[in-house]
Amino acid sequence: MRDHLLLPWTMLAVLLATAAPVAAAPARITPSQAALLDRLTWGTDASDAEAIAHDGTARWLDHQLHPARTTALPAEVAARIAALPVTKTPMADAVRQAEDLNRVANAMADPDAKAAAKKVYNDALGAAGHQAATRSILLALYSPDQLQEVMTWFWFNHFNVHLGKNNIRLMIGDYEQAAIRPHALGRFRDLLEATVRHPAMLSYLDNAQNANGHINENYAREIMELHTMGVGSGYSQKDVQELARILTGVGIDAKPDDPKIGPQHAGDLVRQGLFEFNPNRHDYGDKDFLGHHIAGRGFAEVEEALDILSEQPATAHHVSMALARQFVGDVPPPRLVDRMAATFVRTHGEIAPVMAMMIGSPEFKASLGTKFKDPAHYVLSAVRLAYDDRIVVNTQPVEGWLNRLAEGLYNHQTPDGYPPDAAAWNGPGQMSVRFEIARQIGGGAPALFKPEGAPPPPPPVPGVPPTPQPPVPVSDMRSTVAALFPAPDAATTGALAQAKSPAEFYTLFLSSPRFMRR
Repeated sequence: MRDHLLLPWTMLAVLLATAAPVAAAPARITPSQAALLDRLTWGTDASDAEAIAHDGTARWLDHQLHPARTTALPAEVAARIAALPVTKTPMADAVRQAEDLNRVANAMADPDAKAAAKKVYNDALGAAGHQAATRSILLALYSPDQLQEVMTWFWFNHFNVHLGKNNIRLMIGDYEQAAIRPHALGRFRDLLEATVRHPAMLSYLDNAQNANGHINENYAREIMELHTMGVGSGYSQKDVQELARILTGVGIDAKPDDPKIGPQHAGDLVRQGLFEFNPNRHDYGDKDFLGHHIAGRGFAEVEEALDILSEQPATAHHVSMALARQFVGDVPPPRLVDRMAATFVRTHGEIAPVMAMMIGSPEFKASLGTKFKDPAHYVLSAVRLAYDDRIVVNTQPVEGWLNRLAEGLYNHQTPDGYPPDAAAWNGPGQMSVRFEIARQIGGGAPALFKPEGAPPPPPPVPGVPPTPQPPVPVSDMRSTVAALFPAPDAATTGALAQAKSPAEFYTLFLSSPRFMRR
């Protein structure tokens, strides 16, 4: 048995001879290119291997850091995303329509009718959340702008909101699509303001209730602790209180008509979709924030405070540390974080140059292949590798796998987001579920290719043999794995040599320590 551990990778084709269809071998890439794909995308697949082999590493990386305005999605994927109601219906309209349903339900006296109407409302919320997840998963699986998609997930996690609070399910898709994704590789200052202006964030962290005379510090505290400067970075409780005063009046208004504002501040009203800055709710007194005197003058105070926060050296360090933990290691080298922070300061928070500096560093290169995959990276990379040439038509299994692995989309309840550290994800229970998911994907994962809402198979009839269901074809992945994951370790090679079928081969590879890391 031990002799198998020394068998070269190329002999697996002989050991695993099978009648299964053989997947076309993708372009062969260098080990360094394979490692880069693994770290910067949602998982190495044949399409990205072709791109990096054709363009070369430098050009491919430049494309990833500066994604095109229009992404060339596969036509079927683009059509499915365009057809989703969450894509077609403006968020404000969806919220108003759903809240109208809720008001009608609340006004009903008959308990049965009220329960039925409430179900309609709750179903609308659930459908909106699922549609947002569908779009997110399809983009992660098939967008050629892979780094933008990984960064969208990272920033969503950094500026986390939980879909289970209030009616945030109706807003979550727009939050990801309009506030996060366009700024994922842009300027941090723009990203910060986009989250400040979004109703999902304002509802989640209670700033919609923050008003002069009724101060709510929740959002102001999280902006400073989590989004910008970080805990222990030198700000005081007084700074939190002053920021909360600055943020008074920043909230949500689903009503179509403008509120009545007195003549003194009528010109200060700001409305965009559901977002509203209401002067009636704002504290117009002067503030002293982080050593800066801010004159009371309406929403311009908010913009000035965001400018101050974005330019803080502590913000540069905190954001750089978060990026390095996500892309380099659980305990990133301090000197690398310092250099990233210096780039952040020099470029006034331009994210792409900070990423480029990190990616080009010797510390980043030394870390490749060592970072344990969190559940999202594990599940999405497995599906991308298996089904690069076959479009998933039902994303519900992917959502279910992520939920089972405790990293469900939009499902982290607290504002700190999911942890990037291996210790959070490599426990025995986690690994057991991963092995089960590996078996499902290795066996063809037929549920991925069964349209949502398709009728179940008919129940068995006594005395009548069931009609055999044709198996989902499982491509022979040997050549694909050999091309996309060059120079495997001897243990992985030896384990794969024991596989008796393509499904077993793929299951073993997805369960291997090699595939668990990126």
